[in-house]
Amino acid sequence: MRSMTGYGRAAATVKGAHVVVEIRTVNHRFLEHKLRSHGAAASLEEAISARLRAGIERGSVVVSLSWRSDTGGPRLDRARAHQVFRELSELASELGLPPPGLAEVLSQQGVVSTELAGEPPEDAITLALVDQAISEVVAMRAAEGAALGRDLGERVAALAAIAAELTELAAQAGPAAAERLQERVRRVLAQVLPGGSEVSGLEPGRLAQEVALIVDRGDITEELVRLQSHLAQARDLLRSEGSVGRRLEFLLQEIGRELNTVGAKSWSAAISRHIVDAKSELEKLREQAQNVE
Repeated sequence: MRSMTGYGRAAATVKGAHVVVEIRTVNHRFLEHKLRSHGAAASLEEAISARLRAGIERGSVVVSLSWRSDTGGPRLDRARAHQVFRELSELASELGLPPPGLAEVLSQQGVVSTELAGEPPEDAITLALVDQAISEVVAMRAAEGAALGRDLGERVAALAAIAAELTELAAQAGPAAAERLQERVRRVLAQVLPGGSEVSGLEPGRLAQEVALIVDRGDITEELVRLQSHLAQARDLLRSEGSVGRRLEFLLQEIGRELNTVGAKSWSAAISRHIVDAKSELEKLREQAQNVE
């Protein structure tokens, strides 16, 4: 299991230029990537994209590529400065204004460059650094994924414990619910009709049959069996390799559906309390699962 949060950095000095590749990843439903670099690196976008797809299956990825001369500092384009001075001087003369000063010339675009210094690195060098940065990202995502997997495992275990208690409560609740319902029906009939169920024509055997049908509609055995199955699959998934995030999200969705059905069908106050606890754990699981690749 891997997290979708990661960072990697690779740098090298080649022919007097310092080249840096940085990659940051965060959670996203699909694989989405952006390349931030000087225009000369745009031709490598497809090659970089292929490398990202090979190493990362899901997440939002930002690749930043920069290079700078070892000499550093701003670079003055004298030809551009003279051109700007002439153009501004002509405009000032037409408007009857004083000629431009040095600060005004230097502030114009293209006169002083601080972004790009020297020629861009060779493609092979850039791609080698990209590979190195991706390796660091994958390693970090794996390390964070291991910690994330432990936390998710603990929460799945807590849910499984609640599910086991629900199964015990359901086994006890069936007969008790039937007895309570029969007694309630008898009391109501006794209040409404003289002679109760006997006068109404409802024989005791028929009453028991009708109550059993009502109780059966509230039976949650199947839902609890499916819940246990989903939890077992989630445990296996947390121990597996590769991209498991989408499958885990699907299982958590199914677990939530079973919990909702159990809560809606059960007449037991104890079961209802356990459902509240289970939903609380499930919500924490969902939050954590959003960062699983």
